[in-house]
Amino acid sequence: MNTEIVKFTASDGIFLDGILNKCEEKTNKILIQIHGMVSNCFKKRETTIAQKVENIGIDTLCFNNRGSEVVRYIKSETASFLGGTAYEKIEDCYYDIVGAMEFALSLGYEEIYLQGHSLGSTKVVYSYNKLKQENSNYLKNIKAIILLSLCDSSDNIEMSQDDKYLKIAEEKASKGEMMDLMPLKAYIHPISVRSYLQYARDYQSIDFARFDDKDYEFEVLNKIEVPLFMRWGNVNELINQDAKDLAEFMNTKIHNPNKDISFIDGADHTYYEKEEQLGEEIKEFLRGL
Repeated sequence: MNTEIVKFTASDGIFLDGILNKCEEKTNKILIQIHGMVSNCFKKRETTIAQKVENIGIDTLCFNNRGSEVVRYIKSETASFLGGTAYEKIEDCYYDIVGAMEFALSLGYEEIYLQGHSLGSTKVVYSYNKLKQENSNYLKNIKAIILLSLCDSSDNIEMSQDDKYLKIAEEKASKGEMMDLMPLKAYIHPISVRSYLQYARDYQSIDFARFDDKDYEFEVLNKIEVPLFMRWGNVNELINQDAKDLAEFMNTKIHNPNKDISFIDGADHTYYEKEEQLGEEIKEFLRGL
């Protein structure tokens, strides 16, 4: 596998960088990996998956989206501003993912597989759905969706129930202080007022993983028309349900005829020490397409 550091731009002009892993023989297939909250593209999980899919002729691109790390500077040709998980606006993920797809297409790739982990899975679903709403030509290039540890962002964080911090956030927002940081105890890591509110109150655009609602029809997930792979761990996973029960439940709710929904026994939210098994399962899923 040949590895190189690459730089490209999101579709709104933000500079992004990542790791492009290329097979020895040229291929027109690429797996684009979108990491989760406060994470980055330098993970054993993504590297292991890249090594596995290389064996079936698929290159990989894992990149640092604008939500990488806790806080960092984001740059474009004309501006520099604070980014990272503490400051990101989730809907902006669309520009990152479209930019990554455009970059891949510019390199000659034709078949794209989108993979997300945790919040990255939320971003993949959101972006795919927006592409459908826009009837984008890029849809024809997306051949599969892989969602690792998709979680109910608003329910799992459970910030909306904390009236104390929600009141603080709303008061700051009313004064235009959206980029101020919330008190440290408001969340598990530093977070801005804007980012806090999108999880605690303004989460409608990403509220499509209501695993606790037995009557919810998962309309957004059911709009995914390409083959769908979903996995969770059953150790310290960011879900309220037993992973086996959740996988069985989602298999009844998701109507995609080409779905592969299950869990990995012994895996945690990051798939630590289960990277090989996860990579093997993804490889076999993609091999069967």
